[in-house]
Amino acid sequence: MTEPTMKVGVINAPGTFDVQTRPLPQTAPDGWVLIDICAAGICGTDYHILEGKHPFLNYPRVIGHELSGRVVQDGNGWTKGDLVVVNPYLSCGTCRACKRGKPNCCYNIQVLGVHCDGGLATRLAVPSANLYAADGLSPQQAAMVEFLAIGAHAVRRSDTRAGDRVLVTGAGPIGIGAALFARLAGADVALLDLSPDRLRMAQDRFGFDTAFASLDAAIAATQGEGYDVVFDATGHGGAIESGFAAVAHGGSYTLVSVVKNDITFHDPDFHKKEMRLIGSRNALRDDFDWVMAAFRRGDIDADALCSDQLSLDAFAAKFSNLAADRSTLIKVIVQMEG
Repeated sequence: MTEPTMKVGVINAPGTFDVQTRPLPQTAPDGWVLIDICAAGICGTDYHILEGKHPFLNYPRVIGHELSGRVVQDGNGWTKGDLVVVNPYLSCGTCRACKRGKPNCCYNIQVLGVHCDGGLATRLAVPSANLYAADGLSPQQAAMVEFLAIGAHAVRRSDTRAGDRVLVTGAGPIGIGAALFARLAGADVALLDLSPDRLRMAQDRFGFDTAFASLDAAIAATQGEGYDVVFDATGHGGAIESGFAAVAHGGSYTLVSVVKNDITFHDPDFHKKEMRLIGSRNALRDDFDWVMAAFRRGDIDADALCSDQLSLDAFAAKFSNLAADRSTLIKVIVQMEG
C-alpha cells in the first residue's frame, strides 16, 4: 500500500526554497491535534530566513507560522472539520514566564517555522491548547490573525487609551497592525515611514489621515510636545534610538520590532519625561481573541490586508522576487487546501 504524502515548502539554505514531498502525518502525540492547513501567511521572518538573516535558525526549515486549518478528526475537544487559528508559540508551561501567564515569552519557546518545522505544509500536528476556534472567519482571515495579534499585543502592553496621541514608526505589516488596533482602542494615530509608497498605501487602504516622512515633521506637528505612545516597528536600530525624542512627557515607548544592535538613549531626557520603555514579544490568547472579534465585527478589512493569494507552487516561483521588493506588500497568503 502506498504511503500518503504531502507537499511542504522548505528553505534548504539561504536563497534556496523548494516544494518537497514528505509523508502525510497520520497520528499526533497525546494532547496534540492533526490539522489540514487551509492557508499560510508569509511574513518578514520568512523573508529573513530566505535571506539568511535570522540568527536563531537551522536549515533546512519548513517555514510558515501564520496558519489556519481544519481539524482532521474528532478528539481533544475538537470536531472534524472545525476551522482553527494556530497559535505558533509552543511554550513549555513550566518556566517562570509561563507560570506567570506569559507563555509568549517562554524561556524555552519554540516557534513553528523558526525553531521547528512550520505549517507551509498540507498537514501539521499542533498542541490542542494552541488552537483557537475560528467560527465566523474565512480561512484567509484566520491565517491573518497571528500577525495582527502581534500589533494588538503591543497596544495592550502599552496601555493605549482613548484620546491618546499615538505615533507608529514603520508602516509595514506589523506597524499597520499596531496602528489599526491603537485606533480601535480610541487613539488618534499617526504613521511615520521613509517610504512614500508605504504611507500612501496605508492612507488609501486603511484611512490613516496623518502620516509623516520624517521624525522632525512628526514631532513638529505636536508643537514639540510629542506623543503619548510611540510604537517602533521599523526593525532599524538607528530609528529606534531616534524615536525616544518623539515620546511626550509621561508617555511610553513600545518596541515591537527586534534588532541585533545595542540600543542607547540619553538618560536625563528619559528620566525627566518619566518615560516607560516597553518590550513587546509575540502575542497572548487575549490578543488573538481581540483580532478575531475585530474581523467578526467588520472592524478590520481582510481584503485590504491581503496583497496576493497564491498556490504553493506559484509561491515557490515568486518567493525570491517577493523578498526582493516588499515596499508595498502587506500579506501574501499561500492557499494550501484544495
